[in-house]
Amino acid sequence: MIIKNTKLDGVLKIIQDQVFEDFRGYYRETYNKREYAAVSSVEFVQDDISVSYKGVLRGIHGDSGTWKLISCLKGKFYLVVVNNDPTHSQYREWESFILSESNNVQILIPPKFGNGHLVLEDNTIFHYKQSTYYGEYDQFTLKWNDPILNIFWPVNNPILSERDK
Repeated sequence: MIIKNTKLDGVLKIIQDQVFEDFRGYYRETYNKREYAAVSSVEFVQDDISVSYKGVLRGIHGDSGTWKLISCLKGKFYLVVVNNDPTHSQYREWESFILSESNNVQILIPPKFGNGHLVLEDNTIFHYKQSTYYGEYDQFTLKWNDPILNIFWPVNNPILSERDK
């Protein structure tokens, strides 16, 4: 496991470098409590996935108390993480990442950060572990194309839910 800091304080990029391949396919570990204990003391309590078609943009959502560990199980997506803590010097700053089933990248996101993703391939599986159960904290939504945030998205007309419009 390779751990890298990102430009956003508290957000970590984790690369799962242990992949075992043979004639049947491949095997990789996506989470090991002992290894992650060296990175963070976060305890995860819930796992979720979303499956989406190419062109779907989900988010930007977050809350004040939940850590998330995000990975891509199948396909490929463009992930954006935004600092939404008005008391932090990096408030409203964002960073983007490409996650795919082949690059083995995970992003650890602390509370008070929002995340959204644009699906780049059909039937992409977005996976995330959460440190709280869904609904324990009020969620916030940031507009994906808010001119104040000025986020670059590699799409002009994404497929959006009513909430994300």
